[in-house]
Amino acid sequence: MKTKQKTKKFNPYAVKLDAEEQRLLKSYERGEWKSIDNLTQEIKTAKEIATNTLRKNARITLRLSSSDLERLKEKAAYKGLPYQTFISSVLHEYAAGHFEDCEARAR
Repeated sequence: MKTKQKTKKFNPYAVKLDAEEQRLLKSYERGEWKSIDNLTQEIKTAKEIATNTLRKNARITLRLSSSDLERLKEKAAYKGLPYQTFISSVLHEYAAGHFEDCEARAR
């Protein structure tokens, strides 16, 4: 005779949050978040901005030393990316100001 096993009921409050998620939850619980009136328009605008930001509409040709290219390919492989995508990502991050300029650091 088979016995029924009890399944545990999911408790959404037992989920472990990382530091960023905890910060957001506390902010929400303090009432710091506000609803917006035109959510549909805001979503449409955000999608348009994301599409325009991520659009790759220019081709370039680069000459690199073979040793630099090999190092870039190794780093791309480590990250599981095609090397052209990795190079594009590095250039995008630099252009967006996410890398510290070596000259500025030396000052």
